[in-house]
Amino acid sequence: MAGAADLARVEKELLARWPESRIEWKLERMTALMELLGDPQLAYPSIHIAGTNGKTSTARIIDALLRALNLRTGCYTSPHLESITERILLDGEPISDEVFVATYDELTPYFELVDARFPTRLSFFEAVTGMAFAAFAAAPVDVAVVEVGMGGRLDATNIIHAPVAVITPIDLDHQAHLGSTIAAIAGEKAGIIKSDQTVVVAAQHDAAAQVLRRRAEEVGARLVTEGVDFAVTERKPAVGGQLVTIRGVRGEYPELFLPLHGAHQAGNAAVSLAAVETFLSPEHALDIDLLRDAFAGVRSPGRLEIVRTKPTVLVDASHNPAGARVTAATLASEFAFERLIGVIGTLADKDVPGILTAFAPVLSEVIVTRSSSHRAIDPVDLATQAEAVFGPEKVTLVPRLDEALQVALRRAAEADAGGLGSGVGVLVTGSVVTAGEARRLLRQR
Repeated sequence: MAGAADLARVEKELLARWPESRIEWKLERMTALMELLGDPQLAYPSIHIAGTNGKTSTARIIDALLRALNLRTGCYTSPHLESITERILLDGEPISDEVFVATYDELTPYFELVDARFPTRLSFFEAVTGMAFAAFAAAPVDVAVVEVGMGGRLDATNIIHAPVAVITPIDLDHQAHLGSTIAAIAGEKAGIIKSDQTVVVAAQHDAAAQVLRRRAEEVGARLVTEGVDFAVTERKPAVGGQLVTIRGVRGEYPELFLPLHGAHQAGNAAVSLAAVETFLSPEHALDIDLLRDAFAGVRSPGRLEIVRTKPTVLVDASHNPAGARVTAATLASEFAFERLIGVIGTLADKDVPGILTAFAPVLSEVIVTRSSSHRAIDPVDLATQAEAVFGPEKVTLVPRLDEALQVALRRAAEADAGGLGSGVGVLVTGSVVTAGEARRLLRQR
């Protein structure tokens, strides 16, 4: 039986490969690996998800809906919050350490064959993607929900058979790899659109929408578009989430409780439901009671997730300005904080001023820190940039994340003692790594 040492060994070997942040835009290595393995990714149909924000939440909602329909699912998302095994789900749960280790060990000889064939070894992401496809075939699953790692056109996942593709909202991110404009980035995301495919498209900037329409016309794909073919028709905040009414592709689905916050998550829910309706192609609407049960069970860790109460502490994986803006809007409209303390640690290659500016309207003060990522921005630099946005009097520099959390909790307790009570909270955000590490530390405490 594999233990913690075995998983640590596998993770160390995977991380010795090219990291996710280093990209070589080619599919040759991935194609070669899949051919050696007998093309496991073609053993089941998939739903393929690209976009800038909302991909992981959408993947998790789609997965929950499919499981409610008694389909066995595989779900592949990235990056992970706490454990590498979170990237590969079977029936809604991360694969066990034993299965993860066994899959890696079984595929290692094939990794080495591909490594020897090309000038560049398989990357970390390519290797883990291959493991996911192999694990899904071995299970076996009825359908796989596959999130793109970056871009789409030349992403390692873009070798699957997906009768349905999903494009979540596209915005500026990863400009060094994908292009400096929304249209250019949309062109890379549109690369997952194939002929004879149905593409479910979330509401988009006009520039992105035009690119997606043009790609669909070129390859002969059918677009199902939010606001035209499906929509959120009503949304009401509720304790622990929201009630949403969705006009789907096949029917109207009133008052579905979604235990996620924000208009953006309601949009993700509508996109997810449309994708499942399209994948199943039924002639009638889905059972409303089944959908209510499925939506009520949805979880998306690290997305405005409440991990502690008294004071309320939320962790959020927003890592670009667009994500930060929707998070800030949700905090303003659905939470009643009189004082919200931000703990922020970003990556150096992100639009840091854009992220800080987006959070400025909702944060009373900011504690800047850093995660363990080698890509994390120096906290002194982050503090300087935060002072330019918030003012020096509202910024505190605490380089270690664990100590930053302690400072935030202490200040929240002091505010509570001063009479604010439930009106005080802590938001930990800035990157997926920051959210994941804070989540683990806070749960330990």
